[in-house]
Amino acid sequence: MEQAKTPLNAAQLDFLRLLGYIKTEEELDELRQVVCDFYARKIDKEMDQLWAEGKWDNEKNEAILKEHLRTPYKYAE
Repeated sequence: MEQAKTPLNAAQLDFLRLLGYIKTEEELDELRQVVCDFYARKIDKEMDQLWAEGKWDNEKNEAILKEHLRTPYKYAE
């Protein structure tokens, strides 16, 4: 049997198959939490590495807190 071509990669297809077993909203919420926890651990690990290598410090944290990221409003004249 020939497999259909798809723009999804193997990980995405595996995840879609996994979602087929979700039967309740609670199970979906639990899976969402597991995925969020997974990425939170990865981010923590990366940040720890940046700190250890001296590529991140409290000065950069403070600079980000003070950074202005909002888009300026364009008022009609």
